[in-house]
Amino acid sequence: MGVSLAVNYHNTFYLKRIFASGSQAGNLQVPYPPAFSASNSVTAYATGAGTYAWTTPVIKNDEKDWMIEESRIRGGFNNTTVDFGVKAYVASDNDVQQRRFNTLIYSGIYNSRTGVNNTNQFSVAEEITRSVDPSNGSIQKLFAEDTNLTIFQERKVNVALIDKDAIFTAEGQAVSTTANLVIGQITPVGGNWGISTNPESFATYGYTKYFVDKEKNAVLKMQGTNIQEISVAGMTDFFRDQLSLIGETGSILGAYDVYNKNYVISLQPNGRYSGSNISTDTYKTLTWDEMNAGWTSFYTYQPDIMFSVRGDFYSASPSYNSNTGAIQNDSSIWKHYEEDDNRNSFYGFKTPSSIQFIFNPQPNFIKTFKTINYEGSNGWEVSDFKSDATGKDLSVTPPGEYLSNANFPNYGTDFATGNVRLATGASSGVNYNRIYSYDEGLYTEDNIVYRAGFYRKQNKYYAVVPNNTQTPIYGEVIFGNQTMGVKGYFATVTMKTDNTTNNGGPKSLFAVSSEFIQK
Repeated sequence: MGVSLAVNYHNTFYLKRIFASGSQAGNLQVPYPPAFSASNSVTAYATGAGTYAWTTPVIKNDEKDWMIEESRIRGGFNNTTVDFGVKAYVASDNDVQQRRFNTLIYSGIYNSRTGVNNTNQFSVAEEITRSVDPSNGSIQKLFAEDTNLTIFQERKVNVALIDKDAIFTAEGQAVSTTANLVIGQITPVGGNWGISTNPESFATYGYTKYFVDKEKNAVLKMQGTNIQEISVAGMTDFFRDQLSLIGETGSILGAYDVYNKNYVISLQPNGRYSGSNISTDTYKTLTWDEMNAGWTSFYTYQPDIMFSVRGDFYSASPSYNSNTGAIQNDSSIWKHYEEDDNRNSFYGFKTPSSIQFIFNPQPNFIKTFKTINYEGSNGWEVSDFKSDATGKDLSVTPPGEYLSNANFPNYGTDFATGNVRLATGASSGVNYNRIYSYDEGLYTEDNIVYRAGFYRKQNKYYAVVPNNTQTPIYGEVIFGNQTMGVKGYFATVTMKTDNTTNNGGPKSLFAVSSEFIQK
């Protein structure tokens, strides 16, 4: 007797699972043949005489009927047979894995309109591979831009055409034309530049691409097919020394900051999250400013990842203890340039801003730098003011020289405590006392207000440069702290923001100068 069954899909088969009862329960049996019934007198199944008895069929409770769908999307409603259909491609029986470090391969496409996904198909009947010169190392990164594909090898950059090919005129000029090739002609870019083994250094903005060639100690900018070395803009020695420290486990992280229009690079010799304390790790994070065509700033944060979203710049890294600098176990995403947040604070760890520069007027003459003044906002102090070193003089008796920093305030890592013994006859340069900021240097004595650091006149900040040298330099007539000012051919000066004046607010520094006399 026929029954009506509801199935989930059009091309669905209903299968009924039948088992034998009694001692044969669990063994799959065929249904009753049309000519027999359960009452037929036939030799028993268990006798092994070569004939079979038809036992009463049963269905296990835990083994229900089931349904299967046809393998093809479209099939005949009353077809007597079904199959997988006609194969439209050649199948390869050679499934041995191959690793080709200098070769590209492309698959079938995904059709979003029909939902057909052929990205897992690699036809052996078509030329679907393209190779680059293996002598230039492995392919490290691919970047698709319009109808071009930029291929970064360890020691070379190539550009490949996408969905087009190039033909050449009688004069040798290349003309692009449409073609059925997915990856067309591959053309090497001039110059032996590559991305080494650091694809994480890559960043792009508009038609400009940035990356690092560690093997050549170079930071590079690529526009079109022109590659320019930007690490030579006043930072040649720095990148030569720092990139040489990046080993196999090191990282060169790069990103583009759309907020400030900067290329940000973080050199991490020990890898990401390498240290246990932010102050002891050896990373260097700095930025390239395209508008100024130079490296404008160092930063005190060590990111694990950096990215820009909707005009803002973000980075992710573990948070730090604000007091000790120790790395916490949790990680967080940090939004940079937040107006409501404290400046100079990254991942919960706060450090002051600082700038270092050199006073070097009339470089052929010895000078005494008497004062320092600056134009800018309140809250800047001088944390370092030192003249050039005199070098060794073995004729000095007694040998050796001492400079005392014992009277220096313990101000972070800017000052050492105790006596420092120098090499025989060597001078590290004339030292100074700390010059406090305008607010921090304020004190009262006998009801009279004084300032130990900068004072303000006509909206400009002035301060004298004290001399803290405790021991005379050999040959001096009036020496040490009996004099004011710092003497030398040039002076290296470091200014930093203090910890109290408008803490966390903006501070500006426009110009710094010094009054000096020629010796």
